[in-house]
Formats: sequence, C-alpha cells, structure tokens
Amino acid sequence: MMFDFSCLQLSSLWERLVSAVSDAAGNALSSLVDAIRTMFEGDPETRRRVSFSVAIIALSAKMAKADGIVSQAEVNAFRSIFEFPPEEARNVARLYNLAKQDIAGYEAYAEKLANLCGSRTKGCPMLEEIVDALFHIATADGLVHEKEMAFLSRIAEIFEIGEDRFEAIAARHLALDHDPYGILGVSRSDDFSTIRKRYRTLASEHHPDMLYARGLPVEMHAAAHQRMAAFNAAYAAIEKERRAA
Repeated sequence: MMFDFSCLQLSSLWERLVSAVSDAAGNALSSLVDAIRTMFEGDPETRRRVSFSVAIIALSAKMAKADGIVSQAEVNAFRSIFEFPPEEARNVARLYNLAKQDIAGYEAYAEKLANLCGSRTKGCPMLEEIVDALFHIATADGLVHEKEMAFLSRIAEIFEIGEDRFEAIAARHLALDHDPYGILGVSRSDDFSTIRKRYRTLASEHHPDMLYARGLPVEMHAAAHQRMAAFNAAYAAIEKERRAA
C-alpha cells in the first residue's frame, strides 16, 4: 500500500515532530518516538509508517556526516531518493539538519527501522532498499570514505543483511565498470539458469509494487525504481553477453 502524507495535515505533523526533537533534553529518538505514539494513538499502521520515514531522514543525514563533512552533493543525493511535498521542504530540512549535527545515535535509528520492518529472520527487502539509498548518498561526492564504509557496514549488520548481499549492494555503487554479475550477486562461472533464477528472485523481492504493499513509504519510491532498473539492466547485459558467446 502506498502511503500519502498529504492526508495527515502535514504542517502540523512535521512541525510537531521537529519540535519534539529540537526541545528534547535527553534522547532525541525517544522523544520523537513518544511524539509519534501520541499523535497517532490508536492507529498503529500509520504510526509505523511515519516512524519509518522519519528514521530514514535521520539516518540519511547521519550517513552524510559519517566522514565529518556534509557536502551539497550528498544533500542533493538525499533529495533525489526521498520525495516529499514542496511545501514541507522547510520542515524536512530542519529534521535533516538536526540529525546531521553528528552521527551519535545512528545505531538506535537503525534498530528502530529494523524493528519497524518486522521479523528479520527471513530478511527484509525494505532494509536492503535503505542500505542501497545510503550508498547512493555516500558515493554522491565521488569518494566513499573508510568511515562511511564502516557506517554502512554497521547498518547492514544491524539490519542482518548478509555479507554477500551487502557486497552486491556495494558493487552497484562502487564498481567502476558497474559489473552486472556483482549487482545480481552471482559469479561469472555460474550457468545462465542459475543467474536467471537469482534475477527472478531479486525481481520478485524488490519489485516496487511488492515493496509498496509491504509498507515502503511513498517517499522512497524513487530509490525503489532505481534499484529495480539496476537489476533489469544487469540481467539484460549478462543475457546479451551469454547469447553472443
């Protein structure tokens, strides 16, 4: 299901959420969670989706701050993958700026997102979408700092994303030749039937419509479509190569 914040009296929503963080004397995350719980008491599904979106904003800002400097390119990268109504730009920016002051608390935000996604024992494609989006931000300035890679690795660990899947996500963003095998998480030595099976599994798990049905916030739709396009392009490139062989 797609979630549209326009039905939630956005100005009041975002201003109250930002105020909750700005005025927090203690743990900002706890204050934010308390504010969301109060505002949407009796509406757990809306509460979960609002919490998911707010946590993504905070984690994206802390990702950009991981190497000590938040570049304009990284801010622009965040805007390209997280969509929001133009009239809410000021409030989203306020929350983003509060979160980017330092990276403290990023693990708590990651845990919050993981818990919102539900059981992680069978994996959660939405969490991979988030790591993919964070890589997009990290590479925006043309260089992934070792501190940014450590940040991303820790997020993946909290999300319980296996090393093979983490490396596949990284390959799409870091490989100079955008190796299609790395993007799909397969080997050049694999037969084509194995590669096709892997592609179909990824397409099923990460198709935007499937992610929307699982509750991926509407703000993350651009990132979901970018990821699916990368899978399609990688598979098409491998198929073309194998046919020509």
